[in-house]
Amino acid sequence: MSYNKRLDGRKFDEVRKMHAKVGIIKRADGSAMFQIGDTIALAAVYGPRELHPKFLQNPERGVLRCNYDMASFSVTERKKPGPTRRSTEISLVTEKALASVIDLDLFPNTVIDVFIVITQANAGTRCAGISAAAMALAHAGIPMKDMVAAISVGKVGDKIVIDLDKEEEDFEEGATDIPVAMTARGKEVTLLQLDGDVTKDEVMEAIKVAKKGCDEIHKIQTKALKEIYKNE
Repeated sequence: MSYNKRLDGRKFDEVRKMHAKVGIIKRADGSAMFQIGDTIALAAVYGPRELHPKFLQNPERGVLRCNYDMASFSVTERKKPGPTRRSTEISLVTEKALASVIDLDLFPNTVIDVFIVITQANAGTRCAGISAAAMALAHAGIPMKDMVAAISVGKVGDKIVIDLDKEEEDFEEGATDIPVAMTARGKEVTLLQLDGDVTKDEVMEAIKVAKKGCDEIHKIQTKALKEIYKNE
């Protein structure tokens, strides 16, 4: 199926307009907002703090605990409040995407809680959440080996495209979605999921395109973090 022009006029490798801000929740140890297109993610970090109940504590290393959710008003058809199977799955993959850049051995018997809320959704919500959470962790002063950014790549028709919007996700029989998270300096992939049918060559092309998108997000993240410390 041919897909010759993106529905919103973007190039196939063009990311939607982005905006980021750090320090948006004063009572949190660290917080951030990341917006890509019409998708907005807020993240708040609390900790490291003592983990309760105590039988869950690990005397050798800390625990990273992520909680992802979408506000009821974030989508056109009102979402039922509370956790869902999807939000639980995204919470777990977010933990895996971020845990590799945090030295949890420094925080035995503690937990670092990361809360992510999507206040407005137009595709790419898990990736926006990961990008926001990484900034919030840095703002909280959590020692990190590298910054993490995430972007969705997909196959729409016969084309590999970056940063799909909702219309593209629903295009014809649906697009193949490939969320990718990557470190800034090491270019290590910390998350790679695949929902749909693609060839090996298409996956490699998707990762290459994702690297370009993550580089753009890293610049936005760095700028937002520098601005908060410049103003303090």
